[in-house]
Amino acid sequence: MTTDQRQALFPSTAHDPDAALLRRMADGDESALAALYDRWVDRVHTVAFWILKDRDEAEDVVEETFWQAWRTAARYDGSRAAGSTWLVMMARSRALDRLRAQRRRESWTAGAAAMLEPSGEESNPVARAVESSEHYNRIDEAISALPAEQRQAVELAFFGGLSHSEIAGRTGQPLGTVKTRIRLAMEKLRQRLASLRDEIV
Repeated sequence: MTTDQRQALFPSTAHDPDAALLRRMADGDESALAALYDRWVDRVHTVAFWILKDRDEAEDVVEETFWQAWRTAARYDGSRAAGSTWLVMMARSRALDRLRAQRRRESWTAGAAAMLEPSGEESNPVARAVESSEHYNRIDEAISALPAEQRQAVELAFFGGLSHSEIAGRTGQPLGTVKTRIRLAMEKLRQRLASLRDEIV
């Protein structure tokens, strides 16, 4: 990257220490990443925790945010936002993506678990709680048993919240291939969960 290109991308460097750090990161300076991390790790964690309400998840977002900042520092446009604003918005986006994925996974898993509910009279609450835990474990096992490419497509669609077109773009596969993989995966899961339901009833 030439000096003129850097100045175009980081026009406010002289007044924004974070922009200066991002410029150094764009040039591959790992010490600049460490400095940016020290300056903003608490704020990024606070934003992520406020959205996710889970410390472990928030820590994952912190790691993802600074890794993304390192990889995309050269694309930062200082004329559009201060370096700190750019970083915090990135953290917010990562946290919201994770939250949507969590909710989609919980919804999908709950729906799949309903397939395993035994018919007949209600069992006692303790027994049902244990049974539900076993159901979720079996659902996870059924997903894990899928071929790798089908499992990836299902996870991106149902847990990652991506559309078929977005999955095609992410994986570099034709749209028809993505749709086929998801359809085959869902058929296998329905068969697997149906057999488990028969075992429980």
